[in-house]
Amino acid sequence: MKVTSRPPIAFSAGGVIGTLGGLIGLGGAEFRLPVLISVFGFKALDAVIVNKAVSLVVVAFALPFRASVVPFADVAAHWGIIANLLAGSLFGAWAGAGLAVRLSSGVLYRVIALLLGTIAVVLAFGHGAAPAEALLTGWPQLAAGVAAGFAIGIFASVLGVAGGELLIPTLILLFGMDVKLAGSLSLAISLPTMLVGFARYSRDRSFAVLGHNRGFLLAMGLGSIAGAFVGSRLLGIIPTGVLLPLLAGLLALSAIKVWRHG
Repeated sequence: MKVTSRPPIAFSAGGVIGTLGGLIGLGGAEFRLPVLISVFGFKALDAVIVNKAVSLVVVAFALPFRASVVPFADVAAHWGIIANLLAGSLFGAWAGAGLAVRLSSGVLYRVIALLLGTIAVVLAFGHGAAPAEALLTGWPQLAAGVAAGFAIGIFASVLGVAGGELLIPTLILLFGMDVKLAGSLSLAISLPTMLVGFARYSRDRSFAVLGHNRGFLLAMGLGSIAGAFVGSRLLGIIPTGVLLPLLAGLLALSAIKVWRHG
């Protein structure tokens, strides 16, 4: 499938979406997916694959962007936690992508709508969780980390997102991470997780949508990177107590529209 939208429109949309995501420390993929479906007219699976490609580029830039706030040495010092979650998320990403390509288009629209609704709930009630002591320690924590990683990997692959909206609360609650460190750790986990999901999608014929829309992808990718950078600089300008409910409401409306689209 090839969309007819002009690059400036794709760039502008990517910029707005990236800014929204950057305002809350995310890449914006959760907002990009319903726009790809409802505004640009991509079919469900094509939209997921395009979203995955753009998200991969944004995450690759986001990690070095954050190095001035959280140095790479601090991220590397927590390699054990990264490995713990990756042990589940890599398998989850492969399984999630395999599931998405097997679902009928109508069912995939419903699944996407339900997962977008889940993100809306997390944004409204869980994204601002305060740092606390780890809920578990030892082997129970390791087992919970693998299980959480697997679920997040499936979630991220089916939506074509980085998964930070779930990884950050998991790192804070399960491992007692500071929110800034959790944001960088989530990117370090997301990048290999997304690569695995991307590799699985590349085996399906729907992957051709990327070749058919190179100009669109380039424009939206550049816009998303620019928007994410701008949003990160505006972080804190709008009170979290106001911003998160508004964005959660926007996602909830998008979920309803995608559900009806199917």
